[in-house]
Amino acid sequence: MDKPLYPSLFQMNTRVRLTELSQAIDRPATLDDIPDADLDDLVSKGFDWVWLLSVWQTGPAGQRVARENGEWRKEFEETLPNLSEDDIAGSGFAITGYTVNAALGGDSALARLRERLRTRGLHLMLDFVPNHTALDHPWVKNHPEYYVAGTEDDIARAPRNYTRVKCGRGDLVLAYGRDPYFSGWPDTLQLDYSNPATQEAMTGELLKIAGQCDGVRCDMAMLILPEVFQRTWGRHAPLFWPNATGRVRQRVPGFCFMAEVYWDLEWTMQQQGFDYAYDKRLYDRLREGHARAVHEHLYAGLDYQNRLARFLENHDEPRAAATFAPGMHEAAAVLTYLSPGLRFFHQGQLEGRKKRISPHLIRAPLESVDQELQRFYDRLLSVLRQPSFRDGEWRLLECAPAWDGNWTSDCFIACYWCGRDGQQRLVAINYSGNQSQCYVRLPFPDMSDTKLRFRDLTGPVSYDRDGTELASSGLYLDLPAWAYHVFELAAA
Repeated sequence: MDKPLYPSLFQMNTRVRLTELSQAIDRPATLDDIPDADLDDLVSKGFDWVWLLSVWQTGPAGQRVARENGEWRKEFEETLPNLSEDDIAGSGFAITGYTVNAALGGDSALARLRERLRTRGLHLMLDFVPNHTALDHPWVKNHPEYYVAGTEDDIARAPRNYTRVKCGRGDLVLAYGRDPYFSGWPDTLQLDYSNPATQEAMTGELLKIAGQCDGVRCDMAMLILPEVFQRTWGRHAPLFWPNATGRVRQRVPGFCFMAEVYWDLEWTMQQQGFDYAYDKRLYDRLREGHARAVHEHLYAGLDYQNRLARFLENHDEPRAAATFAPGMHEAAAVLTYLSPGLRFFHQGQLEGRKKRISPHLIRAPLESVDQELQRFYDRLLSVLRQPSFRDGEWRLLECAPAWDGNWTSDCFIACYWCGRDGQQRLVAINYSGNQSQCYVRLPFPDMSDTKLRFRDLTGPVSYDRDGTELASSGLYLDLPAWAYHVFELAAA
């Protein structure tokens, strides 16, 4: 299957979708029950990847912790006012084994779904959780040496970071999985990457997963970098990712790795074998609403930007429709998805859902569709299906003041796309809450004695402009707050 330079990914909350289907068919649904119509719809919208969230086996220990944790339960009740115990299945990231959960149909159902995806040209992405396992993973009894061990002093000093576990060699104190800035996740145990045997075992898990899908999204992938692991646990851990990704690709050429990563470590993860790394920096700057910071972020080289996963929401972040005000939301989406990189969308985003669903839950609240947002995303996805935006050449453009003292030119972000067939596109956004003006400097100087037509692909606007004037001054824009254009350029 051909892979575009700038693909689009859809994250499906698998357990939530199957709960919806179960209600519709009046029996427990499995992966086999995901309708072909769902897959055909993803193809029609232009998606290349489907990330099935939370398909792996989880156990009763994680479910018990999730149901008994008062802080988590408060969040669950805010999401589902009619919450029941059955809604809380435990985190899909507290994994007891990389086999498909029996309630979802097991490995065989996944294989059949993968084949249905493949015949439609869709690639399958699954989760890999490198940092920790569930409390009741078989390794806890069979290989406790794979985990970070603690002492009675540790559990007395930091009871939210350690726990007592029973295993075949007697009771042990083991660390909860965590990152260095927060208390431990009490439904998990921390793997010890200073132990070569742990690294080998986790590489084996990756090799197994690579036979079941086309790529993995690696949860909190930066936590096992040597410098981060040392800071968190005071232990030296050899590099894991270059060896692990290399071994997987030896067996499965072209296998895709996407890193969930924070703390400005995106480039580091790319250098260690990842095809894509989360672009949380762009997301944060878009939330702040300052165009200059976004513009500066987009100055980075394409060797870096092409390998960023760009999103407005995912299962960890709040819903975009609840985070970005109307107008700002659409402008942020145009900026995010018409920049280079992997275009990453989340289930419910296209309909304007506002309630985030915890990975512990298997049911979503009933929410009405935001018809206006849905129409916006339909238009945006239609634009993204154009070859110019999937495989074209991207360039950031400069926006000059429209007159002396015209500070609002700093509110614009503009870029140019040129397809392999020569088709040209111009994207310009006033990323601010005020009316703004500028001249966009166009990247082609030879426009004398010509007229160019600028036709907006997202609305009815069309302008004819003199080429000589464009070459000397640029394209003049005067846009209200959060307004944007996605222009098709052609001879008038």
